[in-house]
Amino acid sequence: MVAKDLDKILEEKFTSTFRKGYVTINGHMFPKRYEELKEGFDNLEVSDEDVWICSFPKTGTTWTQEMVWMIVNNLDFKEGEINLGIRSPFLELSIIFDYRDMLKNNPNFDPPMFLQNSLEFVKTLKSPICMKTHLPYECLPKDIQAGRKNPKMIYVVRDPKDTCISYFHHCKLMEGFRGDFEEFCELFLAGKVNFGPFWKHVLTYWEKRNSPNFLFLKYEDMKKDLSKVIRQVAQFLERPLSDEKVEILTKHLSFESMKNNPAVNYGMVCDLNKKFKLIEHDGAFMRSGKVGGHKEVMSEEMIRKFDDWIKRNVEGTDYVI
Repeated sequence: MVAKDLDKILEEKFTSTFRKGYVTINGHMFPKRYEELKEGFDNLEVSDEDVWICSFPKTGTTWTQEMVWMIVNNLDFKEGEINLGIRSPFLELSIIFDYRDMLKNNPNFDPPMFLQNSLEFVKTLKSPICMKTHLPYECLPKDIQAGRKNPKMIYVVRDPKDTCISYFHHCKLMEGFRGDFEEFCELFLAGKVNFGPFWKHVLTYWEKRNSPNFLFLKYEDMKKDLSKVIRQVAQFLERPLSDEKVEILTKHLSFESMKNNPAVNYGMVCDLNKKFKLIEHDGAFMRSGKVGGHKEVMSEEMIRKFDDWIKRNVEGTDYVI
């Protein structure tokens, strides 16, 4: 599809009560509200004691968040009953869900602070913070980019074909996308989804992987041997776990456990959007979590298109899918 057709899809099928349009900044696409909060993100006060969980959307972020928070907090399952959005805030959540019109026009609409203004919520917290962000590296706070502050940073990535499928269902369920899967694939390939383009996002973080405060994870490795990754993350965070605690955390982070855990599966946001009829689509925040799930959904033609796109983008790099 040509750019003007994709822009038409965005305008007609990917705007909503809480999404007025899009802007491109530093080569990445964001909801328009990013412009208003950019200065706040740029100048956010950062502590070396914080942990940043960074990713492109739908690559295993929530899974990694819960793992990191539990390790940092010595598997405090009682405190872990609190919503993950409070325990491990999503820095730019308010650019994705801009609820200001709803707040202004509906006195019964009262989402929690971390949803109303995620940036201001983060500013109220004390270090160490386990922070989640989908911001590209070029859009992180200036103190991180300049090396003035060096929090622990964990980046998680996933096969882009599986990412695209998961992101499509997420956007139907939570972000008001009304197009079909084929249209979403074309938007994804063109970098016209929030925080895209995918490869610009991934490869810029990949270049930082050897920094001492940086850990690069792959979703597929977590699915293959979660206990091994837990040990790796615990060592990186300088909070080693006993074999017993690794086993306990592995069970807590199983797909079924995560799916049925109301503190991590964003049911609050889904319920809020449905209650006030902001979203018409039904579904679950966590669907299957399978590796290679794209083979059951994508046409052979679309898989070839993705494979060619992957080859072009990783050519000349040492990144391996």
